[in-house]
Amino acid sequence: MIDVQDIQRRIIELDVEHRDLDAVISMLTADGHADGLQLRRLKKRKLQLKDHITLLKMQLVPDIPA
Repeated sequence: MIDVQDIQRRIIELDVEHRDLDAVISMLTADGHADGLQLRRLKKRKLQLKDHITLLKMQLVPDIPA
């Protein structure tokens, strides 16, 4: 069975990492001396985190019969 508290805790952890990546990307972009490859990798990781958070949130929503 799915433990709701574990899912919520994991969502919070991933959300914090997502915000941290956003801050790092903003700093590197504003600096102007950022490596393009590094920025692409960070943005890709940020998108993966967002997708994972979305999937976890979907597990918390009960199935509604059609």
